[in-house]
This record gives sequence, C-alpha cells and structure tokens, in this order.
Amino acid sequence: MIPLPTRGRALEARVAPPTMIPRRALVVTATFLLAFLLYVDRVCISTAKVPIVAELGLSDAQFGWILSSFAFGYALLQAPAGMLADRYGARVTLAAVVGFWSLFTGATALAWNFISMMVVRFLFGAGEAGAFPGMARAVFSWIPVRERGLVKGINFSASRLGAAVTMPALPWLISTIGWKASFAVLMVVGFVWAAAWWLWFRDEPGDQPGLTAAERDYILAHRQEPGAATAPAAALSFSTLLGSGNLWLLMTQYFASNFTFFFCLSWLFPYVQKTYQLTYTQAGVYAMIPLLGGAAGNILAGWMVDAFFRAGRPLASRRVPAIAGFALAAIGLMLSVDQATVGGAVLWLTLAIFGADMTLSPSWSTCIDIGGRNAGQVSGTMNMAGNLGSALVALAFPYLLLWTGKPQTFFHVGAALSLVAIVCWMFVQPRRPIASVKS
Repeated sequence: MIPLPTRGRALEARVAPPTMIPRRALVVTATFLLAFLLYVDRVCISTAKVPIVAELGLSDAQFGWILSSFAFGYALLQAPAGMLADRYGARVTLAAVVGFWSLFTGATALAWNFISMMVVRFLFGAGEAGAFPGMARAVFSWIPVRERGLVKGINFSASRLGAAVTMPALPWLISTIGWKASFAVLMVVGFVWAAAWWLWFRDEPGDQPGLTAAERDYILAHRQEPGAATAPAAALSFSTLLGSGNLWLLMTQYFASNFTFFFCLSWLFPYVQKTYQLTYTQAGVYAMIPLLGGAAGNILAGWMVDAFFRAGRPLASRRVPAIAGFALAAIGLMLSVDQATVGGAVLWLTLAIFGADMTLSPSWSTCIDIGGRNAGQVSGTMNMAGNLGSALVALAFPYLLLWTGKPQTFFHVGAALSLVAIVCWMFVQPRRPIASVKS
C-alpha cells in the first residue's frame, strides 16, 4: 500500500536526507539518457520514411504495417519484460534489453524488402519492451515515494526530448551519411550505454559503491516498503492481474494516452509535410514542437504529483494531473483539424500532446503504488495495453485516410478516447495494492 504522507517532521528527523548531491540523482540521470536514446532509436524510422520507402518500394499502407509491427512487438513483450525486471533486477534487465534493441536498430539497415523490415522492427520493438518496466523497478528500489512523480516526469520528458531532437537532426544526418549508416551509429551508442549501466549500477542501494550511509538510510526509510529489502518477488498470476479493476482502468486510460501520443512518433512528420507542402527540414522542425510540449507536460505533471502528495492528498496526486491532461488532449485534438496553416495545426497538436503526456507520471506512479515489488510486471501490463493503442494508430491513420479521404476522423476518435480515459481515472484507487486482489 502506498504510505500516507506525514505532515510532521518526526520521520525526517530520524533519517535526514544527505546534503551533498544524492547518488540517486545519478540513477535518474542514467535513466534520463536511456529514455532519450529509446525515443531517438524509435523515431528515426519515421524521419527516414522517404528514403526507406523509395529504396524498398513501399506504399504508405505497407509503411504503416512496419510501424505497427514495432508497436506489436513492444506491446506483447511488456508483461514478460516486467516480470524479468522484477525477478532479475534493473541492472541485468536494462543492460540486456538495450543491447538487444540496439542490435536490431543496426539490423534495420540490412532489411531488403517489406517482410524483412517488418520482422526486424518487430524484434526491435520486442527489445525496447523492457525499458520502462526496468526503469520502474529501479525507481521502486531507489526513489522515495515523495520524489517519485517528478522522477517519472523527468524520465518521460527525456523520451519526448529525444524524439524532438530526432525530427530535425536525423534528416540532416541521413542526408550526410545515408539512412543505413545513421542506424549503425545509433546501434553503437546503445551498446555504450548498456555497458556503462552494467558496470556502474546496482539494484539495491546498499550495494552501490560510493553511496553514503545517510543517503542509503534515507532511501530505505522513505521508499515504498520502508526498511525492507527488494528481494525478487514471486510473479503475480495472470488471474490476479486480470482480477484487478484498478489495472483494467489503468490499461484503458493508457490505451487512450498512447493513441494520441504515438501519432507524433509515426505519422506527424509525413502528415505535416504532405498536408502543408513542407520541405524535409521544415517538416522536421514543425514535428519537433508537439514533442517539446510533451516534455513540458511530463515535468508539470510530475511536479503536481509530488506537490499533491506532500500536501497530504495522495489520491488527488494521481487523479488531478491525469484528468486535466486528458481534458487538454481532447480539446487539442478537436481544434487541430481543418486548420488553414501548419502553425495553427501544430499549436493545437502541441496542446494535445502536452495534455496526453501529463497522464504518464500519474499512470506509472500508480502502477508502482499498486504493484510494489511487482512494479515491473504491473507497469509492463499497463504499457502493453497502451502500446496496442500505438499499434492501432500506426494502422488507423493511413486506413481511415484511405477510407474517408480525410484525416479528421482519426482526431475525433482520439478525442473520444480521451473522454473515456477521464471516466476511468474517476474510479482508479492508487492505495489498493494489486496483490490484495484474490485470484
């Protein structure tokens, strides 16, 4: 159960936080860089669409299936990857999955036709599946509850910044060294991160070299299970997971959130380029702006989560940022359609992504709340449902456009899903541990 915040100073007096820069800040920095790289690798294929489609002779519908194959691989391996993170810890899990997906980032350059590209991107997505569940497990072990919202916001803002940088930077890199060499460069960067993480990080704060006794005691006293060791937890049964109404609500709302956001990673770049007759570079700059809005939404929501929690309102700390975010997402999506200029469309899409990303910190914080030592498995299950939404987006946008001849229907569907998500959050109970649900 998520501990209630204390208004007094008794606990802080017993275990005071260290005055130096805390070592857990380095953990947050490492996961920030991981999330940044995660989305650079993920978005690079969207910015490379033109040369890839030209070289492999693909249609827009086929390219949509390639994007969707990544999302299906990413979604289907979420829960298993979360179980691995819970069983073996964030150190080995993150080092392994980053190395695996980096290998298939490079292998993307070796694809020779539609089918081979689908297979490579599916395996790439399967590798990336372990990233956020692994980070969730590291957060459970290392980050006190009162700091958790902002930390998750920082991690997710990094993913948006990574995607934003990719939009204008990758077209330049591709034009300089070619799309195949660009994927090879990203593969090497991933290998470097995986090796550094393995050599430096330890799953349990008490085992981390250089950690002061004061910070170790502070972490252990303020994390989810004060003073308890984070020994591997027995995996939750499938029936226990499906028996949790909380988890069903979280999966539904996360599906809606990803439906809005994944448009930025898959079709925003080609959409604005074609709709508003932009150059390659112009499209990259405009496609970057909503992602920067997403980064800002993550930071704001993370701050709100912690601020409400410290004020003695743990339920509001999860519900308020999420409900506000989905309301902004619905408004932004509805107003983005039929804009005469690219500036108007991007402005409202930025509001939509700002809102959609406000839902991430409360979503993942709640998964850690109700999952405890099974945080990886619970968050992975939620992320699986969310990324089924991503897979649907990759196909829904081109096919709805093909069937209706206009993109408006897609944005209307996204807005409706955001309203459904608001209803879900009215019933989420973050202080009800999932392990208490009987299978």
